[in-house]
Amino acid sequence: MSIYLTGTLWVAGAAVISAVLVVVTRRFGSEEVGEKNLGPGGSVFSIVAGLHAVLVAFILISLFDSANGAEEQVQKEANALVAVDWSSDSLPEPAKTRVEQLIRDYVSTVVDDEWPRMREGQDVDNQGWSTLNQLRDTIATAAPDGVWQEDRKTEAANQLWEVYQARQERLDAAGNGVNPVVWLALLIGTGLSLLFPFLFGGPNLISQLLITITLSSTLVLLLFAIYQLQNPFSGGVLIPPDAFSSALDRLS
Repeated sequence: MSIYLTGTLWVAGAAVISAVLVVVTRRFGSEEVGEKNLGPGGSVFSIVAGLHAVLVAFILISLFDSANGAEEQVQKEANALVAVDWSSDSLPEPAKTRVEQLIRDYVSTVVDDEWPRMREGQDVDNQGWSTLNQLRDTIATAAPDGVWQEDRKTEAANQLWEVYQARQERLDAAGNGVNPVVWLALLIGTGLSLLFPFLFGGPNLISQLLITITLSSTLVLLLFAIYQLQNPFSGGVLIPPDAFSSALDRLS
């Protein structure tokens, strides 16, 4: 099921449920109670809705920034791998061939094993770290011949450190998500915001239906957006491993 269809179903379900509740409360509730609560209830609703709006906005902005940052780190990691290969191309054998093979093994691990796990929100194993450690040891034990090869060895080690950092950022982005406590606050805030229209009532059934359906659909849509954005490697963002596939094409 596509994300657009899923989101539409979420919003449609919220609209139908809220419409049914409005009709039921208008049929069996007391309109006088709603009118009496309109004054004091409006002040409380303004505070609750304002706090909830700030929380939702803060989370959405944070998730957007996190998704953009994760995509940048993926590109940085792939580009640094290519830089390691180019720098080590001047190293003597067997270090040169060994480095290129380890880079290919690492890319294969990331694309074939780690990416599906990150998409499902699962932890990745240590195979990638192990391959990077082998790369580090291979570069460190290479015996350069002359100043040029010594400079290339240093550059390869520096670029490998960039890979380490970008990899850690990528894994952190895949495992962060939204804290359960924050989700609890979001759900409670949404529930309270949806209850107030029933407390106020309305001048007529049509106007209350429009107000309640609009409010419930908007709040559910925002929750759906947060749910889809909490893992940048799945859902609405779905960062692909294309950067690593392109890196393979650029290896010498």
